[in-house]
Amino acid sequence: MAEVTVKQLADVVGVSVERLLKQMQEAGIDDKKDGSVVSENERQTLLAFLKRSHGEEADAGEPKKITLKRKTTSQLKVSGASGKRKTVNIEVRKKRTYVKRTELEDAKSEDVAEAPVQEETAVEPAVEVANEVAAPVETPVAEAPTEKAEAPDAQAPVSEAPVAVEEPVAAKAAPAVNEAPAAAPPKRDDNPRRKDKERSKGKTFASDDQPRRGKGRGFDDEGRGARRGGGKAAKRAGRGRAQPNAHGFEKPTAPVVHEVSIPESITVAELAKKMSIKAAEVIKVMFKMGAMATINQVIDQDTAILVVEEMGHVAKPMQENAIEDELLESVQSHQGEEQSRAPVVTVMGHVDHGKTSLLDYIRRTRVAAGESGGITQHIGAYHVETDNGMITFLDTPGHAAFTAMRARGAQLTDIVILVVAADDGVMPQTEEAVQHAKAAGVPLVVAVNKIDKPEADPDRVKSELSQLDVISEDWGGDVQFAHVSAKSGEGIDDLLDKVLLQAEVLELKAVPEAPAQGVVVESRLDKGRGPVSTILVQNGTLKKGDIVLAGLHYGRVRAMLDESGSQIETAGPSIPVEIQGLDGTPDAGDEFTVVSSEKKAREVALFRQGKYREIKLARQQKAKLENLFSNMQAGEVKSLNIVLKADVRGSLEALTQALQDLSTDEVKVNIVSSGVGGIGETDANLAVASSAILIGFNVRADAQARTIVEREELELRYYSVIYDIIDDVKQAMVGLLSPEYREEIVGVAEVRDVFRSPKLGAIAGCMVTEGTVYRNKRIRVLRDNVVIYEGELESLRRFKDAVADVRQGMECGIGVKNYNDVKVGDQIEVYDTVEVQRSL
Repeated sequence: MAEVTVKQLADVVGVSVERLLKQMQEAGIDDKKDGSVVSENERQTLLAFLKRSHGEEADAGEPKKITLKRKTTSQLKVSGASGKRKTVNIEVRKKRTYVKRTELEDAKSEDVAEAPVQEETAVEPAVEVANEVAAPVETPVAEAPTEKAEAPDAQAPVSEAPVAVEEPVAAKAAPAVNEAPAAAPPKRDDNPRRKDKERSKGKTFASDDQPRRGKGRGFDDEGRGARRGGGKAAKRAGRGRAQPNAHGFEKPTAPVVHEVSIPESITVAELAKKMSIKAAEVIKVMFKMGAMATINQVIDQDTAILVVEEMGHVAKPMQENAIEDELLESVQSHQGEEQSRAPVVTVMGHVDHGKTSLLDYIRRTRVAAGESGGITQHIGAYHVETDNGMITFLDTPGHAAFTAMRARGAQLTDIVILVVAADDGVMPQTEEAVQHAKAAGVPLVVAVNKIDKPEADPDRVKSELSQLDVISEDWGGDVQFAHVSAKSGEGIDDLLDKVLLQAEVLELKAVPEAPAQGVVVESRLDKGRGPVSTILVQNGTLKKGDIVLAGLHYGRVRAMLDESGSQIETAGPSIPVEIQGLDGTPDAGDEFTVVSSEKKAREVALFRQGKYREIKLARQQKAKLENLFSNMQAGEVKSLNIVLKADVRGSLEALTQALQDLSTDEVKVNIVSSGVGGIGETDANLAVASSAILIGFNVRADAQARTIVEREELELRYYSVIYDIIDDVKQAMVGLLSPEYREEIVGVAEVRDVFRSPKLGAIAGCMVTEGTVYRNKRIRVLRDNVVIYEGELESLRRFKDAVADVRQGMECGIGVKNYNDVKVGDQIEVYDTVEVQRSL
C-alpha cells in the first residue's frame, strides 16, 4: 500500500491542509504536519470520526446485503411428433440480493445548502478513496473510482477540486439533494467502461447516505430491484416524495355569489350558464315561482332578475340600447337657431259627427265623399295656409275599432279639435277622445258642429262636456268653444283663430337646420312604387336623398310628395309628406330620424329587428305555456283562421285588434298572417295550408292568387268598410259554435189508477192534464214534484187501441219501458229537445 502524506490527502479530498489537520486533531491523531505520512489505520480512524460526527455508525462503509438463492425442479409432459408423450425435467434457479436501504429521515431536516456540512461530508469518501488506491501517489486521479458520478456537478462543495474527484464528493451529498423540493432528479451514468470497471473491482459504497449501489441487481426492503444508475422505481419513489399529499382544488365553504349581467331577453340555458349552475335548477326555481319554462325558452329581463335574486346572486340589468342612444346623441348634438313652427292639430270626435266634413270645408276639397261608407278609416295628414298662418291637420277615425289610431293622433299633435254634433251630444268616442287628449297633455278646442240644424242644442253639449271636466270659458273654464257648421261654413274662421291663439300660447319652436326627426303617421305598400310612408316632420328639414331610419326599417328618400301628390324637394317642421325608398312598411307611430350614413342606419335597424324578434318569440312562448293546461281542461277550442291584407298599416292594426277582440272561450279568431298590400300567391298558399279565410280590406288579389283560390275553392272576401268585416266574422264564428239544446215540456199526464198486465207489467191509467202526450217522445216520472225516473213510453193506448198521441182532457193507458214502480198520484211528463240558435 503506497504511503500518502497530509498534503497529498488534502489535495485529493479538495480541502485546505489546515482544515484537514484540524479534523485529524479532533479525531485524536496528533503531531501531524504538511509532510507527515498518514497511515492506513489513521485514515480509518479519521473516517470513523467523521461518520460519528454525523450520527452514523463507524462500520457503515461496509455493504450490508443478503443474497438468497432458490432452485426448484418440476416435470412437464409434452406430446412428441410420433404421438408419444415425453417427460421434460425443468429446473428454475432464482437469485436475489437484498441491500439495506438508507435511512433518510434525518436528511430531510438538514439544510443541503450549508457549506461547512458539505465540506466535512466531502472528506469521508476521499479517505476511502485513499485506502483503495493501489497505484503510486502521483496518479490518484486516474485510479479514483468513478462509481459515484451519478449526482449533478453543480452540487460540488469546493470549486478548486479536480473534476474526476469532484464526482465522488458530490455523490455523498446527492441523497440529501434528492429530498430538496427544487432539486433535479439524478442523472443516469450510461458509460459502459465505468460499469465494466466497477464489475471487475466488485467494490461498493453502500453507506447509509447512499442507497442501492452494488454489483449486478440491488433490491430495496420492499422486494423490488432497481438498476445501479437508479431505475424507474427509484425515479417514481423520488417523485412521490417530492409531491405534496393534498388536493389542488378545495371545495368552497362559503356560498359563491355571482354578479349576473342580464340583457333585455335571455334564454334559460344562457341564464344558467351565467350563474354557473345547471339549467334544470333554474327551471325548478321558475316552477316554484309559478312560471312554466323550458331550457330554450326566451324570458324577459324582469323575470330573469327575479330568478337570479331568488337563487341568491346579484342581478345587473344590461343597457342594450347603447347603439340607439349614441344615434340620438349624434342627432341631438346639432345646434341651431329655434324658429316658430306651425301647430299640428288633430280633429277627433264620434263617428258621423262631421270631422272630415269640417276639414273638407277648410281644405276646399271633397275628401268625405271619397271615403268608403262615408267614414274615415285612415289618419289623413294635411297642411293648409290660412290668412293668419299655416296649420297642419290630422284627421282620425271615429269608429270604436280605431282606438289605437286616435291615441296615436293625440300623441303626435299640439292641439286637439274635439268635434261634437250639436244635435247628438256627447257619445262614447267623444269621451274617449277627451281621455286621449288628457293623457297626452294636449289642450282642447271644442267645435260644436251642425249648428245650422233646427234640433241643435249647444248648451246641452256644454253641459255634458262639463261632466267630463271640459268646461267652457263662458262658464269659467279654460277650454275654448266654437259654434260651426261644416255644411255652410259658419264659424270656421272663428275656429281657426282660436286654434292659432292656442298655438301662440304654447310657443311652438323647432330648429329647421337640424337633421329631420318626426313620426310615421301611416304606411302602405303600393304595387308600382313599393313601400310608401306618410310622415310628419317635427324638427329639422327632410331633404330628398336623406337616409331615413324609421322603426325597424331604413332607406334613402327617393321621392317626396305633399298631400296633393306634387313632388317636393324639402319638408320643414310640421309638414306632412309621403316618402318612398324605405325597405319596408314601418308601423304607424314609429319615430323616424335622418342619419348620416347608410351603414349606421342598417346597424341600428338590424339591432331593432333582432330585439323585436326575441320579444315576439318570448311573448308567443309565454302564451303557449299559459294556455296549455286551460286548453287541456276545456277541450279543444275551435278557431277561425284568417289571412288578412289591408291597404295601410294603421287600418291593419285596427282590424287585427278588432277581430282578436271577438274571440270567446269556445271560438278563437286566429290571424294566421297579416300584411300591407295586395293578396298574392304566397297568401293564397298560406290560406290553403291553414284552412283560412282570405280577407282583403281595400286591396285585391292578383291573377296567381285568384287561380289558387278557384282551384282550392277558398273563401275570398273583399271589404271596404270595417263594420262589414266584423259582422261577417261574427257570423262565421257563430257557425263554429257547438249547438245548444233546450227541453220543452209538451204534455203532462196524472196517474189515476194502476193496472197489472201479464205482458207489459204495470200499466198506469192516466188523465192528460196539460198539452199532448206523444208515444215517441221521452218522458219523466215525477213523484211529489221530484224526478224519480227518465225513460221512454213502451205503450200508449186508448180504449185498448194503440195511438200515437193523446190530447189534454182525455184518459189513456201508459206503459213505461223498464219501469213498474208506478203509483197513484205520480205525474208523467213528456218533453221534447229543441236546438237553439246560438249567438255571440
